[in-house]
Amino acid sequence: MKRTLAIWLTLVALAVAPVLAQEKPMGKIHGKVTNPVGTAQGSGTVSLSNGPGEDKATFPVDANGEYSGEAPPGSYTLIFRQTDTPKDKQVDRFDNVKIVAGQTTEQDVDMSRPEFIKALPPEVQKQLEETKAKNSQALKANEVIKRLNADLKQVSTDIHDADGAAAAAAQQLGAGANKQAIDAKAQEIKTQKYTDAETLMKQDTAAKPDASILWSRLGQAQIGLKNYDDAITSFKKALDLEATSKKPNAEVQGLSQSGLGEAYARQGKVPEANEAYDAAAKAFPTSAPLYYKNQAVIFFQTGNATAQVAAADKAIAVDPNNALLYYLKGQGLVGNATIDPKTNKIVLPPGCAEAYQKYLDLAPTGPYAADAKGILDQASQKITSTYKAGKKS
Repeated sequence: MKRTLAIWLTLVALAVAPVLAQEKPMGKIHGKVTNPVGTAQGSGTVSLSNGPGEDKATFPVDANGEYSGEAPPGSYTLIFRQTDTPKDKQVDRFDNVKIVAGQTTEQDVDMSRPEFIKALPPEVQKQLEETKAKNSQALKANEVIKRLNADLKQVSTDIHDADGAAAAAAQQLGAGANKQAIDAKAQEIKTQKYTDAETLMKQDTAAKPDASILWSRLGQAQIGLKNYDDAITSFKKALDLEATSKKPNAEVQGLSQSGLGEAYARQGKVPEANEAYDAAAKAFPTSAPLYYKNQAVIFFQTGNATAQVAAADKAIAVDPNNALLYYLKGQGLVGNATIDPKTNKIVLPPGCAEAYQKYLDLAPTGPYAADAKGILDQASQKITSTYKAGKKS
């Protein structure tokens, strides 16, 4: 019984061996298909043929114009067909393409070669030249856009770095530096960053004067350099372009209007600043809280208390949980405080105590909590927040 089984297994092995011996080694082929315009074809098939109707292998052309595959060794005619080309037709061909066992053959199909173009009808050649010219212009435009986008990214970084100049200055100078030295270094950093941004945007607005975002970023840099008249001109240019654009950008409009508002505010032109900030909030409502907060901060920085309070009220209306806004309102109102001649205590104007109290409610340990509490204490106002004064040494 064991002998019979062994013989059967041997017979099976002998029957399989000739099949394995019949397998032929394959060769590989790959290449890229370029259309007559000079760009990747992106579709179609490449076939290896021994004659009409004798395609031995067919490979799809991918979106990048590339194809690859395996085929038996031999000499073939390589045929390219578009997706709608009949089997008995061809778009392009290469004769004597050799596939070698165990090797890779590279064969590109470049239909932009002169001999292929010359074989086309004159009207087709004319269309190709026109298309090439358009594509060339498009490529140049794309390169410009690529560079402009890189510049915009750099300018955004420069402006961000300018905003953080104080921290950067303190880090550079070390713990032993005094405030005067830190302030001087911070101003140096700001000036350099804004100058770099202005230089880039001046170059870019000259290269592409119809891009509103470039003018808006230029305006931001000019504000940082305190060139307010120049900034106003740049922001207005951006807004003029947006007004005539087929695809207006609400965010750019908001950025430009708020920048215009800042330039006016720093020049003391309150009505113009208010109008611009309101236009910014209307153009891009999503950023209205930011625009109005900045408006209040800038009026605080320029010492315009009345405008500061009005801006803070507008900001509170759209962002009622921002503690800073209440502090700014309180700071704007406290300048109108008086002294009670009988008690010699501060008498806060209407709304002032409430603003400071609200700040303490929202930010009981915030950076201005001690200041707000101190003013309320001087006015003998009852503090209802959870604010806790630090221990006195």
